[in-house]
Amino acid sequence: MQIDPRGPRFAAALTTLVLCAVLITGSGVLLAAQTAVFALGALAGLRYSPYGWLYRVALRPRLSAPGELEDARPPRFAQGVGAVFGIVGTVGYLGGAPWLGMAATGLALAAAFLNAAFGYCLGCEMYVLIRRVRSA
Repeated sequence: MQIDPRGPRFAAALTTLVLCAVLITGSGVLLAAQTAVFALGALAGLRYSPYGWLYRVALRPRLSAPGELEDARPPRFAQGVGAVFGIVGTVGYLGGAPWLGMAATGLALAAAFLNAAFGYCLGCEMYVLIRRVRSA
């Protein structure tokens, strides 16, 4: 499946804001909600993620057609990586190890910010690297 590359970047911007709020508030519940968003994107597909839906309904109709489309598999993999970091962080915050919650959230925030600000998706790059290693 091919997707508009602006959708994942929009989702990364929203994720950046949510993860900043998690770090400021130390809210494991908010991180759990973000983790659910990651998991939906990874398991059901980007279009079923709440951020994907918001992009499709609110922004996409107001934009011109994308110059090119991209494969949905790397961003879905990246959502899975985000879910793993979200699970670790949620366990940290809710399990009494806020340092673990902050560390996992900070790493996820760094990746989301890179995608939102510069269009560089760390999880997507991991996907490509893993595919190359597996095919070699």
